[in-house]
Amino acid sequence: MTIAIDAGHGGEDPGATGRRGTHEKAVTLSVARRLAALIAADSKMRVLLTRDGDYYVKLAERVQKAQQVHADLFVSIHADAWVRSDARGSTVFALSERGASSAAAAALARHENDSDLIGGVNLTKYEPPVRSVVLDLLIPRQIDDSLRFGGAVLHELEHVNRLHRARVEQAGFAVLKAPDIPSILVETAFISNPDEELRLRDEAYQTQLAQAIYNGIQRYFERNPPPARSPVG
Repeated sequence: MTIAIDAGHGGEDPGATGRRGTHEKAVTLSVARRLAALIAADSKMRVLLTRDGDYYVKLAERVQKAQQVHADLFVSIHADAWVRSDARGSTVFALSERGASSAAAAALARHENDSDLIGGVNLTKYEPPVRSVVLDLLIPRQIDDSLRFGGAVLHELEHVNRLHRARVEQAGFAVLKAPDIPSILVETAFISNPDEELRLRDEAYQTQLAQAIYNGIQRYFERNPPPARSPVG
């Protein structure tokens, strides 16, 4: 089983920045590497990191990398931010085609999707407004599987941090739009909250977050085993 791990932001796009100068791009990469190590040590899984250094990868390219290795799951790792410093907790998102599940989710999706503007390319204006019958059939199933996957990860994150939302939220994140791969975006904690920023800087806490996501992956596969197929690569 192949897991694609996406460390949010990178390079010229630092993501959110905490009061102590902590960059989201550094936190996401550290957690992603720790999660990758856990998966690599599991004989039943293999792992792809969409980025393994401080450089920017376009949102569409992150999805394409996962599809090229026929990933069974896609996990994008982020650290949330809000205008109020008392906002706190972990959140898990899945894709939505019918609007975001909350105004905050919609605003966050717009912000994350603007990463390609920082990286130098606005990919959305080049996508043709064409939807095939195949996509119309695949995407609802992807969303359904993603919600189950997100629920499994959310259950494990609750043992590490309080939850900002008790259910999987939905919004139109560009990085979650692979129609054939259950995909979630994990907001590990609020980097804009001084207390949570300190925790996000702590290596032991980063390991706990990685372990929780890994446990969620295992929980999902126990209940939703992927179909057998020929190995790739």
